[in-house]
Amino acid sequence: MNREKFGSRLGFILISAGCAIGLGNVYRFPIMTGGYGGAFFVLVYIAFLILLGIPAMTCELAVGRASQRSIASSFEVLEQKGQKWHLMKYLGIGGNYLLMMFYTTISGWMLIYFGKYLTGSIMPLKGDELGALFGATVTNLPLILISTFAVILICFGICSLGLQKGVERITKYMMLALFALMIGLAVYACTLSNAANGLKFYLIPSLENFKNAGVWTVISAAMGQAFFTLSVGIGSIAIFGSYIGKERRLLGETVTIVSLDTLVALMSGLIIFPACFTYNNGVTADAGTVGASFLFTTLSSIFNAMPGGRIVGILFFLFMIFAAFSTVVAVFENIMSFWIELTKLNRRKIAVINIILMMVLSLPCILGFNVLSNVAIGSKGIMDIEDFIISNNLLPLGSLLYVIFCTYNKKGWGWSNFINEANTGEKGPKFPAWVKIYVKYILPVIIIFVWAQGWISLLFK
Repeated sequence: MNREKFGSRLGFILISAGCAIGLGNVYRFPIMTGGYGGAFFVLVYIAFLILLGIPAMTCELAVGRASQRSIASSFEVLEQKGQKWHLMKYLGIGGNYLLMMFYTTISGWMLIYFGKYLTGSIMPLKGDELGALFGATVTNLPLILISTFAVILICFGICSLGLQKGVERITKYMMLALFALMIGLAVYACTLSNAANGLKFYLIPSLENFKNAGVWTVISAAMGQAFFTLSVGIGSIAIFGSYIGKERRLLGETVTIVSLDTLVALMSGLIIFPACFTYNNGVTADAGTVGASFLFTTLSSIFNAMPGGRIVGILFFLFMIFAAFSTVVAVFENIMSFWIELTKLNRRKIAVINIILMMVLSLPCILGFNVLSNVAIGSKGIMDIEDFIISNNLLPLGSLLYVIFCTYNKKGWGWSNFINEANTGEKGPKFPAWVKIYVKYILPVIIIFVWAQGWISLLFK
């Protein structure tokens, strides 16, 4: 089978980063930073990105590049005779669909609020009025159906054009526009009247804030955020490894992707904290319970209070659309690759089938805010249940399996095969062989801890 390739390294980097960069970077990271001690949380978060994210992502990229396949068949190519690693494809395929079952709906909300700021209809609203508007919006079944289906149509339409002509070309422009919008918004936010206090809280470590938040709480929260932000574990990164050549070693590519992902998270803080300290008395939200509604209530109230807030709101939600769409396109490309490998259909037929399939699969989440609003487990509705399954289960468990596969010689692909693949190429740093003990024995324990923490927080909240 002739494997499609990226037209440039920039395309690979931006698309892979776009998969990792998502809505959680922009609202969840600043909120958790605000709730868990400010700058100290940021430092712990970056430390765990290095300890957790870089080795796990390198493992996934190595499996993708060595097999030249998506998760649908990569393990079949690399596993030894008699092994059952090919069963991993069901976790990966299911995980990608499940992620999009609710992510496309949230992306649709971004389109709606972009329109509200574009028309100016949201500007007179304040406080509780914005909360009521958000409630009315997500329960408006025709509106949410239209916005969600629009996201699905647009993003599968991009994927149907091909890897280079569609996914790479359009995602590069989206990501470059995303960075430009972030820089512009951050510069503006830093000129606000109380920006200095927001930046001090965000960038200067305070031992008092760290202790007040709880040392162990901060460490646990930073570990979870660092792990989940990169979308490692369900093959969403491996697919892009399968599209690149052998010219560069994989550690350097991983570091670049993680750095861009971290840059977006950090830049979002430069936007949100000066705004919160200027127009919201320093309050962000409760980091333990916050959801996507933070964008549409708290941040919208801030935009509506500041001079030029309508323009800021337009640019912010345009930026959010790019962040959301970059992830959706990347995951849809992974889904397309499943079908290309497992069927003889072309991209356009696969796109049509999956547009219909994805529209049907998105319905439980959409209906969970109206006709199925009584369906819940504990305090979690349908969207939260879907999110918990993917974020707290499939991502960590999938990452654990990738790490085991890459480090155990008799039970998996093996360390020697992994290290050879990771270090193939003439450019970039080598993956150090001396970290084998950490990656093989310590990293799996940390991943299991992160997974267990998710269940503990659910059961004993």
